[in-house]
Amino acid sequence: MFNNDDTIIASLGGLGEVGKNMYIFMHKEELFIIDAGVMFPEDELLGIDYVIQDVTFLKENENKIKGLIITHGHEDHIGGIPFLLQKINIPIIYAPKIAIDLINKKLDERNINFKNMETIDNDYIIKSKYFNIEFVRTTHSIPDSYAVVLNTPNGTIFETGDYKFDLTPIGPMADIQKMARIGSNGVKLLMADSTNSLVEGFSKSESAVDETLTDIISNHLGRVIIATFASNIYRLKHIIEACEKNNRKIITFGRSMENAIGIALENNMIKDKSIIIDANKAKDLKHNEVCILCTGTQGEPLAALSRIANGTHKQISLLPDDLVVFSSSPIPGNAASVNRVINKLYLKGVKVFTNSDLSDVHTSGHAKQEEQKLMLRLIQPEYFMPMHGEYRMLQEQAKTGTLCGVDKDKCFVLKNGQTLIMDKDGIHKGPNIISGDVYVDGSRIGDVGSVVIKDRKLMSQDGILVTILNINPLKRKLLIKPNVTTRGFILVNENAELISTIEKKVADIVTNYLENNSYNYVDLRNVIILELHPFISKLTGRRPIILPVIMEVKKVEDN
Repeated sequence: MFNNDDTIIASLGGLGEVGKNMYIFMHKEELFIIDAGVMFPEDELLGIDYVIQDVTFLKENENKIKGLIITHGHEDHIGGIPFLLQKINIPIIYAPKIAIDLINKKLDERNINFKNMETIDNDYIIKSKYFNIEFVRTTHSIPDSYAVVLNTPNGTIFETGDYKFDLTPIGPMADIQKMARIGSNGVKLLMADSTNSLVEGFSKSESAVDETLTDIISNHLGRVIIATFASNIYRLKHIIEACEKNNRKIITFGRSMENAIGIALENNMIKDKSIIIDANKAKDLKHNEVCILCTGTQGEPLAALSRIANGTHKQISLLPDDLVVFSSSPIPGNAASVNRVINKLYLKGVKVFTNSDLSDVHTSGHAKQEEQKLMLRLIQPEYFMPMHGEYRMLQEQAKTGTLCGVDKDKCFVLKNGQTLIMDKDGIHKGPNIISGDVYVDGSRIGDVGSVVIKDRKLMSQDGILVTILNINPLKRKLLIKPNVTTRGFILVNENAELISTIEKKVADIVTNYLENNSYNYVDLRNVIILELHPFISKLTGRRPIILPVIMEVKKVEDN
């Protein structure tokens, strides 16, 4: 499939989508994976918890895998690790310290025992037969974020991970000098985060957000409820420090928020544990002495903020002088859910701050157009491959690449499963590999396919109709009138005439079949479904899922 001297670059997730990041780098008998994320399902994927990668290609090349490298600890980069470890033998995971803490919590929750993890930092180097891999500290919305530099026999690849440029960050500065040095030494291929490629300008600094949040915490006379990404530990750290200065105690809601605070305490990023109190103790405090940190920035129905807005939270009820702060922006596809929560908060009569030009309560962790240009200028790649983004985002960043000196025919906008082949002469597209989406439903991986999803959609839209039959298979006879019941289709008690019509139709279908055919259980079920569907559709304009239940009874005749 590939020539032995080629270096292969491919993606199993992250192209044409936001999330599910997984990138593959292979040379001869060595293969490294960068990131193993999940993607959260769209509304139409009913009952699905996560979407992960089809790892057939990794299974086929399992003996070549030398390690999994993690750029940072966000879900779209580490969330798929528990599922990957159940399918593929991964010899070692290389990850930053914060990411390792988050991964360990995930593995513990699923009772997966995997201890071979190595902590990376700005000076760490991985050396193998064909790869020399180093790391470059970047700035992102979670501590410990790194770009990955893969030096191969056919040239150097610079993979940015998720990044932004913040010249006054809360945490450590990105190592811009190291980026420039690597760029001046020659980079053949740059693979860069495209999430904000449609947004002009330069991201505002995290320090500007901290200043705004400090003003809110200082000046508001009631409770402050802040919803933010739990993984943004530097922001949590600043909120806690601002609360300390203003004599506010903190209550946390949401498991991911509690986990993040715990990891920050373990890593000495948050020092004073006493400021975090139990919700019951808040009753003894004045309103201006309380700050609530919670999950729910994306309008998730079961998250703490959604339950607070709905009035269904067991421990917190909204008060007239509450101020709710969305220190976040909606992830693409979540705007409607977020707006629903905001409207409910307004209906409760509380004040709401969202991110806008008038209130800098959030900044993105992803580079905007001017920062993307800076990365391109620092790295000076010969070839460019935008990654991590919807197709329009990838396409837009490819245009930015050409503006910054990369030849148009050397910019590659790819789909998951497409490959690049890097050899001594250059880079060109290679053959496709197997890729796709795998659905996770609870503890089941890949059991739910497109047919099941289609059935779930039909059930959610048109409901279910169950017809129960008692048949004597020996005499080929329907023993009693069919019984029809429904869920999500119609109200049985209010549609007795319609139900009776359907029952009569079922009886006619079954009688006609038994009189003219040899009895077969499967055939009879199929006949009922095929003939009943158009009949019900004509009567009601709807097509419920039809489930025939056939009870075979050998009736004993009286003497």
